[in-house]
Amino acid sequence: MASMPEQFHSFETWQGAVDALAAKIVAALEAGLNARGRASLIVSGGSTPKPLYRRLSGETLDWGKVNLILADERWVNTGETGSNEDFVTRTLLTGRAASAALTGLKSHGARPADGLAAIEARLTALSWPADCAVLGMGDDGHTLSWFPQADGLGAALSVGGPLASAIAARPSPVTGALTDRVTLTMRALTSVRLCALLIKGASKREALERALAPGPVEDMPVRALLRHPSLDLQIFWSH
Repeated sequence: MASMPEQFHSFETWQGAVDALAAKIVAALEAGLNARGRASLIVSGGSTPKPLYRRLSGETLDWGKVNLILADERWVNTGETGSNEDFVTRTLLTGRAASAALTGLKSHGARPADGLAAIEARLTALSWPADCAVLGMGDDGHTLSWFPQADGLGAALSVGGPLASAIAARPSPVTGALTDRVTLTMRALTSVRLCALLIKGASKREALERALAPGPVEDMPVRALLRHPSLDLQIFWSH
């Protein structure tokens, strides 16, 4: 196995990884609440963060002053298959965390590009930078909806553009049939106070090793996070 960077944290059990990251997130949100009276957490979909969200939903925080912001979204309405907004509502917006506010990334329009202006206005109204971000990674090296060689990837990786970008991913077993996406951009993550990459299993570790090797960012877009000069990226992994 390749040597891992200092910010790579390996755990004997998945529960250990979840508990450690949950403690970091709670501390960062509490710091935000104490400093500014509000805090924000960027959240991802997928099955990997489900136990983390269940854990966080039971934490004692002033959740009514916490903004949850989706990292990315398939271009589907709530109630339809594949909605990340539905997933976060079911897993995190429950229990003590039910009073948190959730900012979704779906708007009107047939395609993501049609709704970008409304989405950008929604995001701009929030306070930036976010306190925390919980991100995942696919075996193909994507993170958020930054898919390899996707249409719109250049805009998504820009640090000087909008907060959101439309993505048309190349169909693959990872994307499934829903290839039209909207995603936060690198600009939205650049100054986040804690950026966590939560990954599980041998295949994800192998993908991370490939991403740490030389190669184009466009082939494995998670490299944009790994190579960012000032992003506090912390990687949490277990089998």
